[in-house]
Amino acid sequence: MGFGIPISYVHRSIVHPGITSFSLGKCNVVKFSVSSTCSGYGGSGVSANFSLGWRRTLASATSGQDAANSYVTLFAVHIAGCFYYWLATHYRESDNTWIGVTMPDFKTRSVWLGYTYAMYWSIVTLTTTGYGDLHAVNTGEKVFSIFYMLFNIGLTAYLIGNMTNLIVHSSTRTFAMRDAIHEILRYASKNRLPEVLKEQMLAHITLKFKTAELQQEEVLQDLPKAIRTGIAQHLFRTIVKNSYLFEGVSEDFIVQLVPEMRAEYYPPKVDIVIQNEIATDFYIVVSGSVDVLTYNNGIEQILSKLESPAMFGEIGVMFNIPQPFTVRTKRLSQVVRISHNHFKQLVEPLIEDVKIIVSNFLQHLKGLKENELKEIPFVTDLLDETNVEAMESTEELQNSERPSQDTNRSNMVQTPAKLPKRVVLHGHHPDIKQKEDNGGKLAHLPDSMDDLLTLAEKKLGKQGTTILMADGSQVEDMNALRDNDHLYIF
Repeated sequence: MGFGIPISYVHRSIVHPGITSFSLGKCNVVKFSVSSTCSGYGGSGVSANFSLGWRRTLASATSGQDAANSYVTLFAVHIAGCFYYWLATHYRESDNTWIGVTMPDFKTRSVWLGYTYAMYWSIVTLTTTGYGDLHAVNTGEKVFSIFYMLFNIGLTAYLIGNMTNLIVHSSTRTFAMRDAIHEILRYASKNRLPEVLKEQMLAHITLKFKTAELQQEEVLQDLPKAIRTGIAQHLFRTIVKNSYLFEGVSEDFIVQLVPEMRAEYYPPKVDIVIQNEIATDFYIVVSGSVDVLTYNNGIEQILSKLESPAMFGEIGVMFNIPQPFTVRTKRLSQVVRISHNHFKQLVEPLIEDVKIIVSNFLQHLKGLKENELKEIPFVTDLLDETNVEAMESTEELQNSERPSQDTNRSNMVQTPAKLPKRVVLHGHHPDIKQKEDNGGKLAHLPDSMDDLLTLAEKKLGKQGTTILMADGSQVEDMNALRDNDHLYIF
């Protein structure tokens, strides 16, 4: 923003024609100062004529409240100096002015020399140094000096308050980080954690504070859902569409999937997925790189290296089995996490997208290295014989040219999507809490009630005849059960 006052018109109206045009130039300097300073200080009101490149340069050199303090100080010093010099040039006796006492011929000297003297006086007065070499002589200058020093009292309080706020804010974050690190070290020492885990915990805490402004959840939690969705689409839509698993899926699927993803940062040499843990999420690499590892007889072996837009953890989710690999970051990496439960709920009604996803997944499995395929636990306790036969049949049908190829393939690719449900088994009545329960036993839901009772006897070590839900209702139909239901068998 700027002040659109026609300075030349004001000059002709109030200045005697015999007075030098020097004052007009000084007024124009003041006009430029007010315009540019207010533009920089206003932020959102920057003139369209002000160079975007210069604004970015200034923004990179100064930031936030520091820039505002600088603008205010320079504005006050510049305007006070210009006005003080204007008083001297318009006083009837040049020798009886603050600058005339020191330099009688100042009107014939360079304008910038006078400007230098004025800025020197303004800064010395603002900082309350007051050397006394330049001082008010006539009444007008003394009155202006009085008001300027009163203004300086308020300006100094404003600047000190802002600087104190900046320092306290920065110190608060530093103290919070220091306390968090202290708690981590105390916890690790008390529980005698190995040095490797301690270093990973410290690296994670440090990275969390460094990337606090980039954390998606903290930034977006107060925004409306529509805005959050738009931001998520802008950030992660391309990376999701480029990942192999979602190649060729519908736009509706992408729109529903992206807002539910969570962005996370991991420092180097940190395990994101651990071998044989329950598959609750899978990930897409946005930036950085990760190593896929396995352990054979306690020996760590690197199987492959993944970079954007590769995926990991999806094998455990798709087959509903423990994760077959450990995935560890090589350097600072950003990944997006997709929940197993949300993914399953999302794909269930989208039959065509399920076919595409499963087809992409099967093609990916065929492209795995031999040492990677050996680590995937295709065993009967995790996948029933129907799923295994369906995958084998799908592979055979892809190399045949029978007329019924498309129909059979549709039937086959739907089969892996019908993954067994996971339930938590407890060996007591839901109203009775037992210390030895320890959260129950996680298992895949079999096809019949008899098989469920047999499985419960095997898992819990005691035979049961009654199956209840957490609310006390009795289970009579296996189809009514959902994923992650708690079943009480006694």
